Amino acid sequence: MTTLTPTPQHQASVVDPDGNRGAWLLVMQREIVVRALNKSFVIGLVVSIGVLAALAGFFAWQGSRVETSTVAVSSADTTGAAAVAAAAELAESQDTGDEIVVLEVADDDAARAALTAGDADAWLHEGDDGWVLTGEGTPDGTLTRLVGAGVETQVVGANAAAAGTSVEELSAGATLTTEQLDPGAMDSQTLFFASFALSLLFFTGAITSGSMIAGSVVEEKQSRLVEIIATAVPLRQLLVGKILGNSVIALAQNLLFAGVGLIAIAVSPLSLALPALSTSLIWFVVFFTVGFLALAALFAVSGALASRQEDLQHTMTPMMVIISAVYFVTFSASGTFQTVLSFVPLANVVAMPVRVLSGEASWWEPVVSLLLLAAFAVAALLVCERAFRGALLQTGGRVSWKQALRSQA
Repeated sequence: MTTLTPTPQHQASVVDPDGNRGAWLLVMQREIVVRALNKSFVIGLVVSIGVLAALAGFFAWQGSRVETSTVAVSSADTTGAAAVAAAAELAESQDTGDEIVVLEVADDDAARAALTAGDADAWLHEGDDGWVLTGEGTPDGTLTRLVGAGVETQVVGANAAAAGTSVEELSAGATLTTEQLDPGAMDSQTLFFASFALSLLFFTGAITSGSMIAGSVVEEKQSRLVEIIATAVPLRQLLVGKILGNSVIALAQNLLFAGVGLIAIAVSPLSLALPALSTSLIWFVVFFTVGFLALAALFAVSGALASRQEDLQHTMTPMMVIISAVYFVTFSASGTFQTVLSFVPLANVVAMPVRVLSGEASWWEPVVSLLLLAAFAVAALLVCERAFRGALLQTGGRVSWKQALRSQA
């Protein structure tokens, strides 16, 4: 293991941490410009936004598309035709996005022929014990439910007339309505979607930007460019500049993705939940900004511990495991486990905004969780600053955390 000896100018800059006060700003600007001009990063960003936009367009199209189903009935079967007509009215009143059309055919053979030819999606006819909805394969579930309700309406009406009463009298008191104790509460499907989306934003932002920081550090170290930089920039300020520059890029990237996601939600059936989702997203941005400062410092040290690009796979492994664990655990967590995670640094970047969305978190809980995350970030920055200075100028092989912390750079 070889430790590069800094020049007197570098030694002075390390002893005097306030020297070259504006150096970190130049490093930050350089990191942002280099990332912005990196072809692979730009192409990946454009492709990702394009995929999100395409998905948004697809879901918008799906939400506005009307599914038309044709049900064949015998022309002599007035009850069947009335049942399908009632199903069509029910589909329209429930705004299910389904349209049901009656196709009158001469007889059973003509109905089977219509199914085989694709002219009808289902055939409604009377069986030995009730009514039967026949399809070429298994009839669509929504169509089955609607036609079943239409059949029930017609049959109950006929039975009521035969008994000298009415459907209204028979069904009196049988109406079921729904209500919400909390009008702002989110349904489980929306919560799962939000958890997955926020976990993915965290994973994508942390991995891509973190890997770029580590790669940038080891590239400068392997090319020995860092020896030149160290003569002009205190290593502490070099670390600060890299952290802030890549944090700006990571935050901007997530804001772009989130913006496209909100547009997708605005044109989807989830649009009613947009205000609550927006509030949750704001909390996520705040938590991610604070949490990524710690992650960026850890990734920078991962790059400093390596002496060449091939070493990164080893030095970055702990970070990859942590980020992957946060990703997989947070979007599937619920109940008490999710509450605990919402106060655990890094996991709370996702877990707490989701709890805010669900309405489970009191007003003070996000504040306390954010303070815990900030304390963790400060501790990580202090430890990583020492490790970064201790490892960056050591060459000849991988440096351990223990060696880096003990080294007096």
